[in-house]
Amino acid sequence: MKKSKYKNVLLKLSGEALMGDIGYGIDPNALKYLADQLYQVKSNFELKISIVVGGGNIWRGADYEQQGMDRSVADSAGMLGTMINALALQDSLERKNVPVRTLSALSTPSVAEPFIRRRALRHLEKGRVIILAGGTGNPYMTTDTAAAQRSLELNSEVLIMSKNNVDGIYNSDPNRNDNATKFDHLTPIEALEKRIKALDSTALSLCMDNDLPIIVFDIFNKGSLESVLLGNKVGTLISNSVE
Repeated sequence: MKKSKYKNVLLKLSGEALMGDIGYGIDPNALKYLADQLYQVKSNFELKISIVVGGGNIWRGADYEQQGMDRSVADSAGMLGTMINALALQDSLERKNVPVRTLSALSTPSVAEPFIRRRALRHLEKGRVIILAGGTGNPYMTTDTAAAQRSLELNSEVLIMSKNNVDGIYNSDPNRNDNATKFDHLTPIEALEKRIKALDSTALSLCMDNDLPIIVFDIFNKGSLESVLLGNKVGTLISNSVE
């Protein structure tokens, strides 16, 4: 077993990460890649790992709100989108014999356990990967905010966030600007002042107030997840102090 810098982490996967190259929905190749990466780190490290999945590959509530849909309804539909992603990821991990449980902030007892903190902690103690769906269960809250909240509830040492096609935080969109500069480290205050669009301000504030570091990276850079766990400098670190 390799020695991880961390013993308990929460991984936030954007819905777009599951979309791969197909433009909408779930790309089987992207799903397989993610399951492979998670299988490898569970095999190589003694690690408690929780995963929060987004739903933007299926439904983006903000887009439908702009078309006149009630925000609460639009966000509720987005939460259901995260359930689809969670179940797809659960199945991929189970086919690799990775013990996994899906817990939902929404009441969906036929397909997922309800999120109960003590139950989630018990699953982690037993070595299971837990997938957390349904966001916070409330509208007006992003899945980034859900990831920050769950990280704190589950005693995670770090929140690691994989953003789609971006290997860190930049001063402008690197997919549109070849001269964009990547930040190696930011404090949450600096990220808020710079109005970093890659992260939700509520999530940043939660992590700042509770001294929880965030690492933003691209899981599709092969080996990057393992490198993060080993403590190597990968992506952008957002923390109150440089680690």
